[in-house]
Amino acid sequence: MMKLDRPLCVFDLEATGTDVNQDRIVDVCVLRREPDGTEAAFSSLVDPGVPIPPEATAIHRITNDMVRGQPTIKDLAPRLLEVFDGADLCGFNAAKYDIPLLTIELKRAGFDWPLAGRRVADAFTIFARKERRDLTAAYKFYCGKDLSGAHRAEADVRATAEILFAQVERYADLPRDMAGLDAFCSAVDPSRVDADGKFVWKNGEAAFGFGNRHKGKTLREVVAVDRSYVSWMVEKGNFSPDVVRICREALEGKFPAKKG
Repeated sequence: MMKLDRPLCVFDLEATGTDVNQDRIVDVCVLRREPDGTEAAFSSLVDPGVPIPPEATAIHRITNDMVRGQPTIKDLAPRLLEVFDGADLCGFNAAKYDIPLLTIELKRAGFDWPLAGRRVADAFTIFARKERRDLTAAYKFYCGKDLSGAHRAEADVRATAEILFAQVERYADLPRDMAGLDAFCSAVDPSRVDADGKFVWKNGEAAFGFGNRHKGKTLREVVAVDRSYVSWMVEKGNFSPDVVRICREALEGKFPAKKG
């Protein structure tokens, strides 16, 4: 059993998007566990003060009607700081997302969240480092066998075929024909405009999902104020053909339109 020498706050946030610098929190939950094993949870919807993009609602199912009239982060800040007081932190990808997002939101509301001295256990980091994601690991997981001769073409091919057939049997909702498997494997995350996520949907428009220069801005905005950057993406940037096509069409005045 895990030993605690001070309280541990496990927390999660839902927001209007994934940009920690610009997006706003719409849901927060903190589970505080004391060293003696007792637990107390604090949870609340949050009025972000801005509309929730439909792309975000499609993921967390939190609508504008649900948060209307709910407390703001400024309202919740004193209670949140009390819950977090003296505690270490835990979350799933918290180090890169939840912690910076909450820090910025609290600062925007006029509150400082002291992080010095707090220890962070990120369950996502542990998962990524401890659970291998190579062919040998997949063969063991799906087929229950050790892969001998790994990285030789024939051994890898036979293992891959066996894994695929095992996956089809394991997951009842996985298609069992090649047309269906092709559609499943090539499906784009609904929050993304392109498969790589260089552009993401924001209120129905394509917005930059990467970089510090224009992240969070719509492609339409950037074409208007920094056309040369989009031209660079087409001519010299190391981007996928799909991203290059989107940029080239945007320079011609044709912007992606979200279906549905």
